[in-house]
Amino acid sequence: MIAWLVAAGVAVLPVALGDRAARALAGAAWTHRCPRAALALWQAVGLGAGLGAVGLGLVAAVAPLAAVFPHGMHTLASQIANGSGLDGLGPPHLLALTWSAGLLTWLLVHTARTTARTVRERRRQRMLVDVVADHSPVHDAYVLPVAERVAYCVPGRHRRIVLSQGTLDLLTPQELAAVLRHERAHALGRHDLALLPFVALSHAFPWLGGARTARQAVAVLLEMIADDHSCRAHGELPLARALVRMAAGEPGVGTFALADTGVVERLQRLLTRRSQPGWVRAAAYSTAGLLLGGPMAVLIAPLVCITV
Repeated sequence: MIAWLVAAGVAVLPVALGDRAARALAGAAWTHRCPRAALALWQAVGLGAGLGAVGLGLVAAVAPLAAVFPHGMHTLASQIANGSGLDGLGPPHLLALTWSAGLLTWLLVHTARTTARTVRERRRQRMLVDVVADHSPVHDAYVLPVAERVAYCVPGRHRRIVLSQGTLDLLTPQELAAVLRHERAHALGRHDLALLPFVALSHAFPWLGGARTARQAVAVLLEMIADDHSCRAHGELPLARALVRMAAGEPGVGTFALADTGVVERLQRLLTRRSQPGWVRAAAYSTAGLLLGGPMAVLIAPLVCITV
């Protein structure tokens, strides 16, 4: 019984803490000073909650089949392989098994849909850019012949860095170099892949405030990570000035990374940069490992026991 309670507790902990952790992370000032560590913690919160919810259903489902969870999973797998099906499981256990299977399917379906929709949209954007924009070898970017202030990237294997003529006319060479470095950081770092699971989660559970909060917070953190890449090469002031100039005008269609997401927070961070103690990052990574390690251990335990 103690083993089952431990397994259930380990699985349910990220689920129980998920919404509270999301609210605490969204309001924590340290996340803006350590965006990479904060991103890792957000990923652990999201993935740990999903795996924990699936694992909790499995723990409850196979409880009548064996004394410990891994053996219960082995018994269930053997019954299914031998044609015995779900013998030994009562209605509550069947409901728990249905919960885990349904939740996993729901998450996978929405992830697949979000991925397919994103791929189609990027393909459409690349086609439009190739048709209406001219490639500038000087900037290694595509230039739209419009006066609006636009700077964004279309990520993917065939990425496009896109500027407008209005942006080229507005920014100084140093500011433009900082903007290009920012956008290339998005493209080379594949920040779109880091954001994709949170977009899928917000689509799968639109009624969960924590899912919406996570999507918004992660988008801002990714902008700050790209800001850091730009600042290491060009300093804080050129990028800060570019943000102010770009945000001051009317936003153009497709304006993405530079001046649409978390502009105020990013400006405050650029103009008042302070180093964060190393123990803060260490604590964030350690917490992420704990949140993710428990549910992962529960789900991997049956596989490990097979080889022992």
